[in-house]
Amino acid sequence: MVRPRFLPDNFTLLLVTTVLVASLFPAKGQVAVSFNLITTLAIGLLFFLHGAKLSREAVVQGALHWRLHLTVLLATFALFPLLGLVFKPLLLPLVTPDLYLGILFLCTLPSTVQSSIAFTSVARGNVPAAVCSASASNLLGIFLTPVLVGLVVVTHAQGKGSFDSILNIVMQLLLPFVAGQIARRWICKWLDKHKIILKMVDQGSILLVVYTAFSEAVVQGLWQELPPLSLVGLIVVVALLLF
Repeated sequence: MVRPRFLPDNFTLLLVTTVLVASLFPAKGQVAVSFNLITTLAIGLLFFLHGAKLSREAVVQGALHWRLHLTVLLATFALFPLLGLVFKPLLLPLVTPDLYLGILFLCTLPSTVQSSIAFTSVARGNVPAAVCSASASNLLGIFLTPVLVGLVVVTHAQGKGSFDSILNIVMQLLLPFVAGQIARRWICKWLDKHKIILKMVDQGSILLVVYTAFSEAVVQGLWQELPPLSLVGLIVVVALLLF
């Protein structure tokens, strides 16, 4: 049977389904704690498997891809904050003032590492470069994002880095990746024969992050506080920023 052209790919459909499930059956209490733990383990497993899959040469080449890294850093910490400011006259009629501040805050944030890696893998892109670039963006974001928030969102944020945030990135992302590199000699051939496992972890980690984050928002009253028209406006704004 031929797939209709208007129908999104399966992963996009899964993302939409995950949002609907989180809206109807959000994780609460101990269940939410369990899902947060499962999500953390899934992200660690994702980086372990990518560490085992990638050769040392590929990792080094990815780290030395300086033009790509410079482009990503400039887009993350310069282009998007400027877009949030420049589009203010267009955005304010579409969303509430509070949502606009949230959009500005979003424009100052780097992408999450696990989604950067997973989406790059799904698109068959340069995963080693994505690992290096996304990790660098998040480490720099610990220091740069508070400064950008203070400048763009006009608050009294201070540009102080959090040692706990750095430690979390190292423990959750970099250590599993290094462990995967060490284990590569024993499991790389097995991974090559079972590529579906890496694909499932790639996509599954994103779905878990979306479910846990959206569940928390729903429990905090997302649908009670967000007017329907503002939701439509927010979708338009996000699509515009992505475009």
